[in-house]
Amino acid sequence: ALTSDPRISGVAFTGSTATAKRIQAAMAGSMAPGAPLIAETGGLNAMIVDSTALPEQAVRDIVASSFQSAGQRCSALRCLYVQEDIEPALREMLIGAMNEQRVGNPWELETDIGPVINAAAQAEINAHIATAKAEGRLLHQLDAPAEGHFVAPSLIQVGGIADLGKEVFGPVLHIATFKAGQINDVIAAVNATGYGLTFGLHTRI
Repeated sequence: ALTSDPRISGVAFTGSTATAKRIQAAMAGSMAPGAPLIAETGGLNAMIVDSTALPEQAVRDIVASSFQSAGQRCSALRCLYVQEDIEPALREMLIGAMNEQRVGNPWELETDIGPVINAAAQAEINAHIATAKAEGRLLHQLDAPAEGHFVAPSLIQVGGIADLGKEVFGPVLHIATFKAGQINDVIAAVNATGYGLTFGLHTRI
């Protein structure tokens, strides 16, 4: 209703891409042609970790970006690319760091990861994880409380960012590997998603 009102002279919106398109259509039908729309929507945010990276620093940032706020931040890391030479050791360290995270009531000081926003979000994210598990791609998963809108933080294997298709707005990290000579292909794949918000790079060169 608000964005269909011709008295509104512009809109700044943060939320999903689908809702932004609905707002755009509503504005086009009623507002002045020059009315601005600023839409900060979802992201398929990637991080690249090459073989020169310091793994402790990389894992610290990976866990913070993927799982803080139960992954319900538009800037959260969704797809991690790790150079295959270091992937086994980095994955072991990442799983160890995940195991130190505590899922529970955010009022408790020992809690690291709280619930997602509602039951619909919980069901959608859990369905994504269940598909990965059925396909043998679920690499690791934490326990989560049965009561409430909790999603168990999960690590899922993918071939690359193109496998995602859309943002999974929760505590789910997708991991892919690449060969040293494929770095330009990885960047091209990230750029081809149609999403662009945040990007991470861990390297010492």
